[in-house]
Amino acid sequence: MPSRADITYFGAGPAALPTDVLETAAQALLDYQGTGLGIAEHSHRSELAANIINEAKADLATYLDFSPEQYEVLFMQGGGTGEFAASMYNLVGAWVSRQHAAVQKELQSADEAQVLAALRQRVESGLKVDYIVTGSWSLKAYQEAQRLLGPEYVNLVCDARTVNDGKFGKIPDESTWKLSKDAAYVYFCDNETVDGVEFPSFPKILEPKEDGTGPIVVADMSSNILSRRIPVNNYSLLFFGAQKNLGSTGIAVAILKKTFLPPTVSQPSPALLRKLALPIPPIVLQYEIIAKNNSLYNTLSIFDVYIAGQVLKKLLATYPNGVDGQQAVAENKAELIYAALEAHPEAYKIVPDKAARSKMNICFRVTKGGNVDEAEKAFLKKSTALNLTGLKGHRSVGGIRASNYNSIPLEGAEKLARFIDEFAKA
Repeated sequence: MPSRADITYFGAGPAALPTDVLETAAQALLDYQGTGLGIAEHSHRSELAANIINEAKADLATYLDFSPEQYEVLFMQGGGTGEFAASMYNLVGAWVSRQHAAVQKELQSADEAQVLAALRQRVESGLKVDYIVTGSWSLKAYQEAQRLLGPEYVNLVCDARTVNDGKFGKIPDESTWKLSKDAAYVYFCDNETVDGVEFPSFPKILEPKEDGTGPIVVADMSSNILSRRIPVNNYSLLFFGAQKNLGSTGIAVAILKKTFLPPTVSQPSPALLRKLALPIPPIVLQYEIIAKNNSLYNTLSIFDVYIAGQVLKKLLATYPNGVDGQQAVAENKAELIYAALEAHPEAYKIVPDKAARSKMNICFRVTKGGNVDEAEKAFLKKSTALNLTGLKGHRSVGGIRASNYNSIPLEGAEKLARFIDEFAKA
């Protein structure tokens, strides 16, 4: 049987973790810092737990280069899918609060019934949340917003399938996007894990204006966070599951602009939301509650936060220039793999359009010999024999997917590129 050191695991998630991080975590699980108790046994209310959270928050801000004075880091449960709901609840709530304040200012002498009637009219005529659908995960986010909020409030900015013969694989030109006026937020998924589509940069149409105004932008970065520099200041909210580049399954992270928290904005009361026929969020998904309690409103898995913190410390030690160092490595690895595929057009077909290719999830079909199913079975069998594992594509789309996460060493990408070349020539 192969050892851990022999395997290069290209699975899409959970991803492999650095071996030294796991060894440190294994010891901490037995006895954390000589306390006689494992880290999973200590109270989440302890000073020890608070220190782990605070260090991870600070290291994340340092690595991604954003200001903790402007953004709050929240450790949550429910994964990226839970954040589909949390982002909608909280940013719609913030929109309602802003509109409520504006109505009260406008109708200073009006009674509560008049204010409510005016606010309800604003909700019915002006509340919109915008979704840019470029793959399977943004489609799920869009559908969840429709389910929870109601389709009448959810605007489809664009659907990438309309420009690619009914399949995902391209990002529609921004000139075709149908953005709402003053939407509560605009959502997109920066990297589509299933379909291998990644935004090459922040969309120009969503960039803030010179005076700082502009769309309220939300992005799911579950599968490319920590892999490249991002203009955090362009976003109101970033969220991501930990299990790709940050840590183990069990926590999700939200990076939220503090202007969406008290004292700037408070969430509307459940009573007001009921009167407006809008959904009330579960308390564990309310960002202001989680922020007020430093992510400890309920029992958080401190062990998972610890692993994430250790990954961040390793990244900072490896790359003194932070995420820029990791980005250079990620781009080099992706270029090696794509170049090997492009060298053999008779044997491979890269699925996404070149302008939208993901550097994290490289999706392709094996067309050698004309029988794709048989060719892909042979490709997977031979790659597994070489300890190149986890290459099978998502069950919904098939094919081959090489997930080029931060845990993949350069040598692993080189080995896969060599195999791609050798399989095509055999």
